[in-house]
Amino acid sequence: MRAPDFWSGGSGGMAPLLLSPIASIYAAATARRVARSGWRAPVPVICCGNATAGGAGKTTVALDLGQRLSHRGVAAHFLTRGYGGKLKGPVRVDPAQHNSKAVGDEALLLAEIRPTWVAGDREAGGRAAVEAGAQALVMDDGLQNPGLEKDLSLLVIDGTYGFGNGHIIPAGPLREPVPNAAARCRAAVLIGKDEANSLSLLPPDLPVLRARLKPGPEAELLQGQPVFAFCGIANPRKFFATLQEAGAVLAGRVAYADHYPFDEGDLEELLGQAAALRAIPVTTRKDFVRIPAAFRSRVTVLSVALEWENTTQLEALLDPLVQRIPVPA
Repeated sequence: MRAPDFWSGGSGGMAPLLLSPIASIYAAATARRVARSGWRAPVPVICCGNATAGGAGKTTVALDLGQRLSHRGVAAHFLTRGYGGKLKGPVRVDPAQHNSKAVGDEALLLAEIRPTWVAGDREAGGRAAVEAGAQALVMDDGLQNPGLEKDLSLLVIDGTYGFGNGHIIPAGPLREPVPNAAARCRAAVLIGKDEANSLSLLPPDLPVLRARLKPGPEAELLQGQPVFAFCGIANPRKFFATLQEAGAVLAGRVAYADHYPFDEGDLEELLGQAAALRAIPVTTRKDFVRIPAAFRSRVTVLSVALEWENTTQLEALLDPLVQRIPVPA
């Protein structure tokens, strides 16, 4: 789906007011759900969540944490709902067997670096991962899901979008009030500059870890080159800005709804537009896994990674969790 325009900060008019009764019901249902207790896994559980519907950078943060735990010798497994995929799980993702229609695009990205489980039932997914040898679970999303007790929850915030217009679904993008989400988190992760003044809505004692999206190694090949950018992510502006930061010249751009299922017709049209502009067709890694395989060799991917302002703060949050993991005899 594409988020309504009035969900953005500074937008709204009468729509949020008219939808506020439904929003109140939604908020109350969420509050009742998160109050339930979940399964206490025998391994640390880390949750990369947010307060809004749509992307905030949760998968990017989860990937970073998975790599950090791996570097510490921890056998971390990812756990995700598999949004956009038809499999409910629990199922371990096999990139050689599964595609985005089966498990969703985010699960495929996670599975590139660590074992990944798709499970609508987070408890069942967590149990399956532990039985398969997981020493830690990193959840991509799930802050509002009570199936698993979390040892460390991080509130991920997109600096450009923030919390939108500040209203609850469907009046706005919030899954729950910001203070409620923040109260269950040990820290917030702000990605990019705080353009939406999101930090002013957080509890003053909540630590804030700052990071930015750093273009991947492909950026060198795009410097000074005309590119035709297309994507189907929650915040396309972020992708276009990253391309410009990499030194690429945006000859054209197209934004689709988040998790858009590209078909052959879409790619023929997009590649035709790129050719007419004599530009390199470029997309995100997340979109690339949703492109029909026959077209992938003709599209360039610009990957991104997190660059933390202070990794010491982040590692300090992981230290007590890693120390709990038994050392193999």
